[in-house]
Amino acid sequence: MNDTTPTHASHVTTFGAWLLAIVWISPMIFALWAAFHSSTGSSSFDLTAPLTLDNFSRVLSAAPFPRYFLNTFLLVTLILACQIVVCTLAAYAFVCFPFRGSGVLFMLVLIQLMIMPEILLVENYRTLASLGLRDTILGMGMPYLASAFGIFLFRQTFKSVPKELEEAALLEGANALQVLLRVFVPLAKPTYVAFGLVTVSYHWNNFLWPLVVTNSVETRPITVGLQVFATVEQGVDWSRVSAATLVSVAPLLVAFIIFQRQFVQSFMRAGIR
Repeated sequence: MNDTTPTHASHVTTFGAWLLAIVWISPMIFALWAAFHSSTGSSSFDLTAPLTLDNFSRVLSAAPFPRYFLNTFLLVTLILACQIVVCTLAAYAFVCFPFRGSGVLFMLVLIQLMIMPEILLVENYRTLASLGLRDTILGMGMPYLASAFGIFLFRQTFKSVPKELEEAALLEGANALQVLLRVFVPLAKPTYVAFGLVTVSYHWNNFLWPLVVTNSVETRPITVGLQVFATVEQGVDWSRVSAATLVSVAPLLVAFIIFQRQFVQSFMRAGIR
């Protein structure tokens, strides 16, 4: 009995994993098929139709994708740079400069992890309107310039750095900022990679907030630009929608293929800490 029980359990686990994989990959297969085949209607496809790239040419000519990509790149870069600086300094302060009430303050940071960004949508919009930052790249990124998740992740990583390394650097005459940049940050590189990948992926695909705060082509990111292909009066042309979606996620797919080993290793190391 003891020999067969783990085998049956592993078979059930494997079956469940395959089932979830099929459910997860089915929409991707549909999107790939739709993107490379002509649509015969608003929601049906000719299974005998030959492969074609016409959908991509129509999509690229129908919307200013270079501008959308530039806006998205600027937005993601702004958010990532600010989050790394703010979260690093905040986590370093929590670990190396304890002060009265730091525990309560850190609990408030953790509470922010439980608050969905959509709850603050109206208030954030009012704040940006009062500052005159509607329909700007800075306005889209301002609510995300700090990250509670980043502060928590970096704090946990900095806590694992041996105290002896910090003391040795101080004895060598390094100041607090030099200790951070030369001791803590280099040892936390896997965590920075993991956090950067999560942040870039999330904000590259973020839709609701950019939709609310922008109203011009000059500032729209790629996700908001995609809605042009899903609001045609004759119905949704799924071939064009699928092609546009593949174009928008292509940079993320290429980046993941290139850095997949670093992606997995960074999360494993960050998780172990």
